[in-house]
Amino acid sequence: SGMAAVRDVEIDPEGTFKYILVRLQRPGGGEQRDIVRGSGTAEFHNHIFEKVNPEMEKLGYECKCLGGGKIDHNSKDKKIRVFGLSTGYGKADHAVTVEILKKVYTDYEITWSDDKK
Repeated sequence: SGMAAVRDVEIDPEGTFKYILVRLQRPGGGEQRDIVRGSGTAEFHNHIFEKVNPEMEKLGYECKCLGGGKIDHNSKDKKIRVFGLSTGYGKADHAVTVEILKKVYTDYEITWSDDKK
């Protein structure tokens, strides 16, 4: 129910693509949590936010983008690399992103850096 119904991570199964870190909060405070969303179809980081924001508002959450970057997802080798930044939203805290990814991709090697590429 509620926040538990929202998946921690929704990213493409393969490739390199933009991602954002989003904070969900109940209006007026209360519970909050951070989720990761990434997609190769997004040309800009705000395209991802514009998709997730209305979905979360329907569920009764306020969304705030905490920043972005890129994810390189190699499903064959079970590796995920988090790097880069969003021009519009600034750099997400990739260390936080990695912790969220680890909840879902438990058997992966997941790393992050401030590299641009």
